[in-house]
Amino acid sequence: MGLMGCAGLPKGHEADPRDPWERYNRAMFSFNTELDAAVVKPLAQGYQAVGPELFRGMVRNFFGNLGDLVTSLNHALQAEPVPAATSAGRFLVNSTVGILGIADPASEFGLQKSREDFGLTFGVWGSGPGPYLVLPLLGPSSLRDGLGTAVERALDPLDPLFSLSSAQQNVATGLRLLDTRARLLSFESALDTLSFDRYMAVREAYLARRAQQVDPDALTRREPSE
Repeated sequence: MGLMGCAGLPKGHEADPRDPWERYNRAMFSFNTELDAAVVKPLAQGYQAVGPELFRGMVRNFFGNLGDLVTSLNHALQAEPVPAATSAGRFLVNSTVGILGIADPASEFGLQKSREDFGLTFGVWGSGPGPYLVLPLLGPSSLRDGLGTAVERALDPLDPLFSLSSAQQNVATGLRLLDTRARLLSFESALDTLSFDRYMAVREAYLARRAQQVDPDALTRREPSE
């Protein structure tokens, strides 16, 4: 925390009203980056190099299937009955025909996959994003999305469905994060090429993407002068 208080800002820096906690955020961003370079990224590279594509696909499908259940709930909370039913249908089909979600026959049956979370639900309900926030280990977020992440973790269906022990829960969580990190490896070089300030590039990309997800028509409604 002392290092975070001493975190500096780039020369010629201009304050962004969306990021009032920038000193803390930059310090946490640096911490996450260094931890990733030292531990998480090498593990993800090893997982990608050693793990057969078939196995990695099964892992991705399994956790994606659990995500469909959470997505269905969020669609319902956003008063979107058809997408809610589609996501629930995906979960039922993949959990049975797809053998606990390790296969994805629902896509072959025409049930389109979507992704919703509680941060987006809060946004649809009218909550603004609040200040930009970099979370330990999890990375870019906002105050609203951070609260949404906390709710999503509390309602994670993995433990209720499979009654995992603490050790099994930790292994499953680690495997989920490792698979997610491995799928992000291909985006890094492009990010480094596009910006001299990686923190700012990540912040702008995150905030723009979340704003578009909450209100897909926002850009088309802007005046030409904007």
